[in-house]
Amino acid sequence: MQRKVTVIGAGNVGATVAQRLAEKQLADVVMIDIVEGLPQGKALDLQEAAPIEKHDARLTGTNDYKASEGSDVIIVTAGIPRKPGMGRGDLLTTNAKIVKGIMEQTAPLSPDAVLILVTNPLDAMCHVALQTSKFPRNRVVGMAGILDAARFRSFIATELNVSVENTHAFVLGGHGRTMVPLPRYSTVAGIPITELMPQDRIEALVERTRWGGVEIVDLLKNNSAYYAPASAAVEMADSILKDRKKILPCTAYLQGEYNIHDLFIGVPVKLGKDGVEEIIEVTLTEEERTALKKSADAVRSLVESLD
Repeated sequence: MQRKVTVIGAGNVGATVAQRLAEKQLADVVMIDIVEGLPQGKALDLQEAAPIEKHDARLTGTNDYKASEGSDVIIVTAGIPRKPGMGRGDLLTTNAKIVKGIMEQTAPLSPDAVLILVTNPLDAMCHVALQTSKFPRNRVVGMAGILDAARFRSFIATELNVSVENTHAFVLGGHGRTMVPLPRYSTVAGIPITELMPQDRIEALVERTRWGGVEIVDLLKNNSAYYAPASAAVEMADSILKDRKKILPCTAYLQGEYNIHDLFIGVPVKLGKDGVEEIIEVTLTEEERTALKKSADAVRSLVESLD
């Protein structure tokens, strides 16, 4: 394969990202981690599964950033995970240092890459990546809205006993408790969910979506979600590598869109080979605009505390 994706971090999220990239035959994959033997062992294990899974992607595990040179996409999953009682903001200082160091090592080696950030707190880590890499804003994008929308879609499908393929969900805002799920833009086979279930059930699903990550952390105890976050990152990589131009909810850098300036926040974007090719602005009600502003203010506060 000629396309190349580097995955930084060989933990649960990173290894699952590498697995799905390879099995979908999207690119050859380089996994990098600071722990000696970890990326090498996981890459070898995944490579040995290739004859069974019937793909020809090449997987490399290393502790040397030099192997990332010439990447088309770099997916950053490295960082400490959340544990019970921790908010995403509790990870801020430690993970900011990790992401900064990664960008200093990888950006000069792959100056044309698109960066996909997965590390939490996601919105703030996008700022760190943008400032350190000095890439244009369209080539730094965060995985958040796809994950949050997938959780909402899953809950909708279960509630209505329908296929998840029929569900579409719309989530704006920061990746956290202030996110803004939009029920009137969320549908089943084109029918708004506001026509299919009572308001109290919609509100319950919205609230569960907001706390989706916490629910999993509380269950796992010493780890956070990784299957769904990995799938979300790979969907983004797929749209970029194949220039699909999918409209996906992602964390993008706004400069006036939605009346938000100089801030990474979750919005619908057109994602293609150049990263964020367009930010889609939709009409919001007064209540929705207020909720989005509140979410943006929370993200800005986190970024300012980092500065």
